[in-house]
Amino acid sequence: MTVRSPRPCVAAPWVRTRLRAAPGAALALALLVVVTAFLAAVLPRAVDRYGDAGLHRALETAGPDSTGVQLAASLPDPGLSREEQEAAVRGDVLRAHRSELLALAGRSLPLDPHRSSSGVRTSEAQKMSEPWLPRPDGLPAQLHLLAQDGLADHSRLRAGRLPKVPDTVTAATTRIEGAVTTDTAGDLNIEVGSVLTFPGVARAPLEVRITGIVAPLDPEGAYWSTDPLMRTPGLTILPGDPDVRQYWMGALLLPPDAAPALLSTAGKPVRYWGLAPSVPDLHGYDMPRLTSAVAAVESGPVLQRMREATALDLRAHSELDDVLTGHAGLRAAIGPLVSVAAFGTGTVAAVVLLMAGGLAADRRGGELTLLRARGGSLPGVTGRLLAETAVVAVPAAALGLAAAWLTVREARPVYSVAAAGAVALLACLVLPLRALVAHRAVRAHTGRRDVVAARPAPRRTVAELTLLALAVGAVVALRTRGTSGGPDASGDHLVSLAPVLVGVIAALVLVRLYPLPLRGLARPAARLRGVVGPLALARAGRAAGSAVLPLLALLTALTTAAFGGSVIGGVADARDRAALLTVGADARVNALHVLPAGLPDRVRRAPGVREVTAVSVADHARSPEDTVPVAGVDPAGYAALTRHTGIGAFDRNVLAPGGSDTLPAVASPGVADRHGTRPFAVRMEDGSSITVRIVRVRERTPAVVGEKFLVVDRSALSDRAARPTALLVTGDRVDGAALRRAADGGGTSVRVRAEERAGYVDSPLQSGAERVYTAAVAAGAGYAVLALLLTLVRAAPERAALLARLRTMGLTRAQGRRLLVLESLPQALLAAAGGTLTAWATIRLLAPGIDLTAVALPATRSPAGRATLLTDPVSLLVPALAVVVLTVGIAAVQAWWTGRRDAVRELRAGDAR
Repeated sequence: MTVRSPRPCVAAPWVRTRLRAAPGAALALALLVVVTAFLAAVLPRAVDRYGDAGLHRALETAGPDSTGVQLAASLPDPGLSREEQEAAVRGDVLRAHRSELLALAGRSLPLDPHRSSSGVRTSEAQKMSEPWLPRPDGLPAQLHLLAQDGLADHSRLRAGRLPKVPDTVTAATTRIEGAVTTDTAGDLNIEVGSVLTFPGVARAPLEVRITGIVAPLDPEGAYWSTDPLMRTPGLTILPGDPDVRQYWMGALLLPPDAAPALLSTAGKPVRYWGLAPSVPDLHGYDMPRLTSAVAAVESGPVLQRMREATALDLRAHSELDDVLTGHAGLRAAIGPLVSVAAFGTGTVAAVVLLMAGGLAADRRGGELTLLRARGGSLPGVTGRLLAETAVVAVPAAALGLAAAWLTVREARPVYSVAAAGAVALLACLVLPLRALVAHRAVRAHTGRRDVVAARPAPRRTVAELTLLALAVGAVVALRTRGTSGGPDASGDHLVSLAPVLVGVIAALVLVRLYPLPLRGLARPAARLRGVVGPLALARAGRAAGSAVLPLLALLTALTTAAFGGSVIGGVADARDRAALLTVGADARVNALHVLPAGLPDRVRRAPGVREVTAVSVADHARSPEDTVPVAGVDPAGYAALTRHTGIGAFDRNVLAPGGSDTLPAVASPGVADRHGTRPFAVRMEDGSSITVRIVRVRERTPAVVGEKFLVVDRSALSDRAARPTALLVTGDRVDGAALRRAADGGGTSVRVRAEERAGYVDSPLQSGAERVYTAAVAAGAGYAVLALLLTLVRAAPERAALLARLRTMGLTRAQGRRLLVLESLPQALLAAAGGTLTAWATIRLLAPGIDLTAVALPATRSPAGRATLLTDPVSLLVPALAVVVLTVGIAAVQAWWTGRRDAVRELRAGDAR
């Protein structure tokens, strides 16, 4: 008989076995890591994108004339021969110099060769003697000559042909061809074939024959911004003329090779090069390097290298450094606020990842204890746990990173990779480290770990005191210095962590205090009728001592959501207030002089208009001290307007005359400080005089946009001074288009509060910061819900077994539902009340140190003053109520679902729960 040898036993791979045994848990972990890695990776990319967009908007707003680098050199050395001087200003030589300049400056400052230019122009305009040129005040027009390269590439021919240089042009040439733009041709009556004569120096006059009229392809581009007169002529006031007479100033465009003809003219020609920055290649995160590069080009080593390379005495000028400085200030003010949101949401996400790892460790506690009891080494067990977690977490983090890159394509990769890598590392290490700590020693039974019996270890006390010291230091720093402490303020992570640290301390304090009410209620509850109440309280008292982690997640999420809501509320309130102060009402109709007679009635009939208040404003009335705007108003209607708007409200009787010629007046603080309460004379714009006495002081008033004013009764003014100059309109959803149709003509202008409010988003930096905070609120709420779900899922098996056993003892399904609901209420109420109080306290503590003005309003206008955090009841109460509702709802659903299932499985002997 043949004896077969036994087949060798092949052990199944650990990772594959675990993934097949629990595919749902692996999928849930992968989904959590994907979402968290995506959010972590997309945040720095979004910050880079809106930072770049903000910088590009700042450059576009400033215009090419302020963002380009202008280089100039005087005429060639007079000691050179005439031929050498002429060769030095020809187009090919200037183009060669431009290439050298672009190469030298482009190493540190990105430049756009296609938008850069070079040429020769006259520095002094010449008076033209042609009688057909317009003379508005009898003064002759003055024209410049520009021989700039690239006219054909930056213009479209509208009439005639482009100017040419048929022969070699020299300094003695007396006839050349030129062109003008359509604006110049229209304003100065220049046509194709017109001849203009420029005076020469020691030579015959230079005649320029116009051969073409061109239209700029990009009128606002860098090419046409070298000299604004290239594109459009302008009326210029004669300097020092008491009659303020004006004359036309314009420019003629010459071919670049015609530049030698300018050498012998009286216009003092100069050579120039306009270097335009490459806007798409400028990044907001490169602000220090860009500022240094501009300084080096203007007056630093780069300019010196340019002089050496071209052998020219170059002079550089640019306002780009001012634009960059202004943008850097706005970025420094907004950056710390974004950091607050990022740190808050990041902390909540990290806590949820820790909770997920803790849930997996608790679920597998029996398995890991058995492995250790059967001889499994601690490094071997933790290594296998790390491997099985990494197989899931690393690809999931890579998927989240890829999704972030697809969502925001143009940004620095290093920070997004580091953020996604941190998420993957944390997800991989939580389970092995928890197992390492829990199973250092081989034990068959673990002691009781509920809140009532737990006693804090000395290490925990030291850690809590350390966090308390950090939180106090951060709050003090934020209150005293604020988030806008300078260009380096965005790097102060301790200040940005202040809301999170306050939430952490509150969570640790609440967990410390949590056993006290449980112990106090245990004895009275035992005397209650029925078993549901005492049993629920006992169950709540036996909750795991590690409940600090879910409480920390909920408190941090609630604090972050409330803080983000307060930022959004503060920004909205500042913009509403600024728009109201700027307009004075829901809408405003202004006239240059006097409103047309029938205009108030037409405005009243416009859609959405409820009340119309006419006022007469004399902006240049004179007091004995200085000029002060005087508003003449109807006391009854204007007092109602001030109460409606909340701007400088007062009673109608304040302006009532007291039987004398002295008019009572409402004044601004500055005017009141100068004049006091004594009567003083005011001379109106029509020459009449009134005597006023200040009886009330208000910071602002609707009729006058500014901080200096007097408000008097309009009926006491002269007929001419009392004529209305503005209408203040109140109503619901005032239609700006309808108002403009009603006020059409008569030199009137219309401003609508809603339109003014919409225009306060001045930079993508501001709108981007708002979106980040909105996303922080949404992400914080989502992670809070997830933390709550993880807490309830962790206790689900034990609750199911409890209900099954209690049903065998006669507990009804309704009682089971009440038991689970009452058991979950203490921690839910603790988290809701603690989160609300913590968020409120955080906002109150940090509000003095946080200035939202840079986020809310444009940098050039802030009529509402300093914008601060505003407590938002919705963001305070709604998330807290949602915690309670979700907790109760999930507990009720769990009780209902458990009641429908067969209790046999839950009652199996020896089943570890």
